[in-house]
Amino acid sequence: MSKSFTIHDLPPVERPRERLVNLGPEALSIQELLALILGRGIRGESVMVTAQQLLSRYGDLQSIADSSLEELCQVKGIGLAKASQIKAAFELGRRLESYPEKDSVIVRSPENVLKSVGSRLKRRKKEHFLTVFMDTRNRVIGVAPVSVGSLDSSLAHPREVFKEAISASAASVILLT
Repeated sequence: MSKSFTIHDLPPVERPRERLVNLGPEALSIQELLALILGRGIRGESVMVTAQQLLSRYGDLQSIADSSLEELCQVKGIGLAKASQIKAAFELGRRLESYPEKDSVIVRSPENVLKSVGSRLKRRKKEHFLTVFMDTRNRVIGVAPVSVGSLDSSLAHPREVFKEAISASAASVILLT
């Protein structure tokens, strides 16, 4: 059996982690970023090969993000642990994108709410129930998920809806599904 290359076969300046440290994350390719998330390959195969197989199978990041754990596990070299790491990384990115900005949005219309938290509901396959908390000046101070339902419905008890709003000292609340 012939030995495949590993990350350690690359010159140190070409390794993804070292490139990230020296050049910043924006200098890395999608394949290199995925390789860093995955951590290591399988016996005799570099993590770079596994990352490339993932990209080849799904074509783009959005398709990878939309895939299920089971679908990710069908790629050679990706088990439940690595599939979970991938899903967690995309979820962190999604949550960061939906965070209210430091100079929080002032809610004067439904469009302002959409601007503030709309990305949390994009591309969801199930119904999500969210609460948006605002201060006395109608600035968004927080967003909390209440429940995740089925394809077209989501159940929520009033206690769950207002529990986090009270602990956040919200002056007003908007409910989103």
